[in-house]
Amino acid sequence: MIADRKQAKKGGSWLLEPTATFFTPEDFDDTTRMIQDTVRTFVEKEYAPVSDAMEHGALEHNIPLLAKAGELGLLGVEVSEEYGGLDLPKTVSTVIAEGLSPTGGFSVSYGVQTSIGLLPLVYWGTKAQKDKYLAKLVSGELIAAYCLTEPQSGSDAMGAKTRAELTEDGKYYLLNGTKMWISNAGFAHLFTVFAKTKEGLTAFLVERDMPGLRFGGEEKKLGIKASSTRQVFFEDVKVPVENLLGELGKGHKIAFNVLNVGRYKLGAGAIGGAKEALELSAKYAKERVAFGTPIANFGLIQQKLAEMASRIFAGESAVYRTMGMIDEALENLDKANAAEAVLAGIEEYAIEASIIKVLGSEILDYSVDEGVQIHGGYGYSAEYPIERAYRDSRINRIFEGTNEINRLLIPGMLLRRALKGELPLFEAATQLQKELLEPSFDEPEDKEMSQIENLKKLALALLGLAAQKYTTKVEQEQEVLGVTADILIDIYAAESALLRSRRLTDSVYADIAQLYAYQAIDRAQAGALSVLPRLVEGDEMRVMASAARRLTKHDPVDLVEIRRRIATKALEAEGYPQPK
Repeated sequence: MIADRKQAKKGGSWLLEPTATFFTPEDFDDTTRMIQDTVRTFVEKEYAPVSDAMEHGALEHNIPLLAKAGELGLLGVEVSEEYGGLDLPKTVSTVIAEGLSPTGGFSVSYGVQTSIGLLPLVYWGTKAQKDKYLAKLVSGELIAAYCLTEPQSGSDAMGAKTRAELTEDGKYYLLNGTKMWISNAGFAHLFTVFAKTKEGLTAFLVERDMPGLRFGGEEKKLGIKASSTRQVFFEDVKVPVENLLGELGKGHKIAFNVLNVGRYKLGAGAIGGAKEALELSAKYAKERVAFGTPIANFGLIQQKLAEMASRIFAGESAVYRTMGMIDEALENLDKANAAEAVLAGIEEYAIEASIIKVLGSEILDYSVDEGVQIHGGYGYSAEYPIERAYRDSRINRIFEGTNEINRLLIPGMLLRRALKGELPLFEAATQLQKELLEPSFDEPEDKEMSQIENLKKLALALLGLAAQKYTTKVEQEQEVLGVTADILIDIYAAESALLRSRRLTDSVYADIAQLYAYQAIDRAQAGALSVLPRLVEGDEMRVMASAARRLTKHDPVDLVEIRRRIATKALEAEGYPQPK
């Protein structure tokens, strides 16, 4: 860790600067590993015995489970000791999210309680509000919910129709409107509610027993059935003015900043879920016999297991790289202004939070899908846990801003920071376009890293061309931004996997990193060539297409053999081959 926060790397700087090393799971301290064990025991001893009942509608089990999590200290990891919390690094909360991922719907209940439910109060609450609610939320005596989404405004949070009007005596706000898809609504005591005032979007703390608050029935969902999801109706709900959270008209700051936290935790949880899918699949493949041999011996089954392991390693590396940067930036805070400093530190890495949200959720979807395929007909049966994992996974591409929204945010935030002078993106893109016209044919010393640096050049070129052609209207070119986002996500994941693999002695991790990078390069070439004709024409387009091919050129390798080596390791581990 660093001694001076000013030295922390800026968010997005990895696109422009070389990275030597970063935080990985191998750097976990004893406290983090102890909490990992605590979570594992909690899942086995507390959750597992009631999991089937919860899946079939016994949602009341969430209440004692959250209370038990509070007793173990798992609800207050990010809360100060003054209110019964542990005040530990953000990495620890991410480890918990990963460890709870096999609990499906309960992990949603927990995530709402500790992130979007509780953190608005931590960062924006007055002392009186914290004194009244926070310790009880940390213990699990109170359960929290977060009311932002409405029937007509999902990702478009600023389009909310719920209104709050100040009463004539100035003592209350009257809330009227409807919120939808509210997790924990069936048993929550405290709701963070966003409503429009004349000043703009504003947040309020609303208690369950306030008159005028009503609830719809439990939603019939595809997955996460162990969690409560209901509509919440507000009919002249009288909220005392002292329950206004933060500033009038500044609710968007609360909503968007807390979503950044939700995104990186969701990414971590998704990686945990993918690990479970790989474990279920590897064990089944070793047990299931077909044509006289375990299906684990079949090449196409091994290919699936290897791909799962490779993607999980890349995703895990990207998640904890991000968490290391966030904790490094937060290490020395101005205690007099700690909440704002924490939020600024987290917001600095909003790009990375969106990356690992998309990356993790899509790795999870890939893993559970292939897991069902490995199980064959049994994978379609509710008697096998991979069936529930498949259903539970799907929500993650929608939660915390859809993956489409996050794909637009990634390049969009980079471009906005460049316009503000926070990242020298345009200067690098201009210099790069000159370099592409005068290609170098020198053999690089570090071929693997050179390939990733070439992907960075390609992403910069696309960003530069898009900004140059469309200027302020570039946000309307969603297809171009989406392709660029995919390349950026792959760069971050591939670089994270490669650098981490070089710290590990087992050669299988070099195989894993190579497999991910090889395919990332191919995806980048296909993506770039699909949008270049949108950005440039004629001879310039042909020059840029040639440059894109050159930047994504690599020698063929025996991917079959590489996948077989990785699959062997996964089968030996009966799941994800976690580095020691």
